Amino acid sequence: MNRKKHMSQVMLFIVLFGIVSLFSDMTHEGASSIRGAYLALLGASAGTIGFISGLGELIGYSMRYLFGKLTDRTKKYWPMVILGYALDIAAVPALALVGEHGWIAACLLLVVQRMGKAIKKPAKDTVMSFAASQVGVGKSFGIQEVLDQIGAFAGPVLLYLVMLFKQDGTAYTVYSTCFAVLAIPGAITLILLLITRAKFPNPERFEPEPKEYVLFKLKKEFILYIAGISLFAFGFIDYSIVIMHVSRNFTSLAGGLAVTSNVVNSGTLPLLYAGAMLVDAIAALLFGILYDKKGIRALVWSTIVSAPFAAFVFIGHSVPLLLVGIAMWGVGMGAQESILKAAVTGMVPKQSRATGYGIFECSFGVFWFLGSWLMGSLYDLNITAMIVVSVTAQLAAIPLYIFSARQQQNNRKKPYYEKS
Repeated sequence: MNRKKHMSQVMLFIVLFGIVSLFSDMTHEGASSIRGAYLALLGASAGTIGFISGLGELIGYSMRYLFGKLTDRTKKYWPMVILGYALDIAAVPALALVGEHGWIAACLLLVVQRMGKAIKKPAKDTVMSFAASQVGVGKSFGIQEVLDQIGAFAGPVLLYLVMLFKQDGTAYTVYSTCFAVLAIPGAITLILLLITRAKFPNPERFEPEPKEYVLFKLKKEFILYIAGISLFAFGFIDYSIVIMHVSRNFTSLAGGLAVTSNVVNSGTLPLLYAGAMLVDAIAALLFGILYDKKGIRALVWSTIVSAPFAAFVFIGHSVPLLLVGIAMWGVGMGAQESILKAAVTGMVPKQSRATGYGIFECSFGVFWFLGSWLMGSLYDLNITAMIVVSVTAQLAAIPLYIFSARQQQNNRKKPYYEKS
């Protein structure tokens, strides 16, 4: 296969996998746009929502270490990806089947959905890294995130339309209809995934095998990087808490958009999330390209931009500040989805990359869980304290990113991995 044909196949794979992610994100991000308000409607408290959001992330991330190790050991990339997607997708429309007071059942389904992500993510990110390593990891993960976020934008907009046209029922029936409709993009996701697998049964062949086997070790740059992203995860407030706050405290938006606790009549909560996902997509591509030029230091800039979002969202009732805060939240998510994964590709050898992603995502998830639990509890006790903890934790990650980048530069002068 000549170089030009090889590169065209690489890009085709990246785009196809991105389209799979588009419909997947349309499904579960559509659900995320109303998840917090739905749980509150079913009877869950702010502390419970924070706990469940964090628990889902804990399971979804911590189990990735085990599934990453399993993926590296078996090299069964596609079976892990398909099984994970199937669980992830099926759990979302199942939310339509819980009763009007079924917040416990809804919480369990959210945990199942995160377990599906735990199974698929190390394998998915690894096969993506095989292709990304050929055309630029920052740009590649950025392209995939753009496609992801087109879906993440379209999902909430779809639910907005459902709410707009279905106003003849209780809040519960409208929400359950929304979750049922999400079965459509979910089914498309699985069909496209099987098509992609049929066309590219061996994506590991995109990246050449190393001339010598190298043993992955937890070097200083990787440890510093993990510490930094863990602080970021701890301080980054889950959107479920953000949208719950908005549904409780905002009665109108400029330009005719209404956000009230009566979500059924306004139907605009999904549009706020759609806007955040649009910002996410743009930020992912821009910071992904910046990563290819500046490395981990790109995280410094994205963190400076996004870290203060909680102050804009949770202080006062200013609609312009709310919109700015949600946009800043989108920047943080975009950088998280592109740069954080791209950095692992450059730090972990091909043979152990799923394990590397598992370690990274396990630590990220543990601290996301702890942070979400704490933020949800602080919301009920003292919102100002919640904001201070959130902003401080994210900014505290910046020195660790800088130290990691310097260590990586120093290691380029000598072998980063030790031969086994």
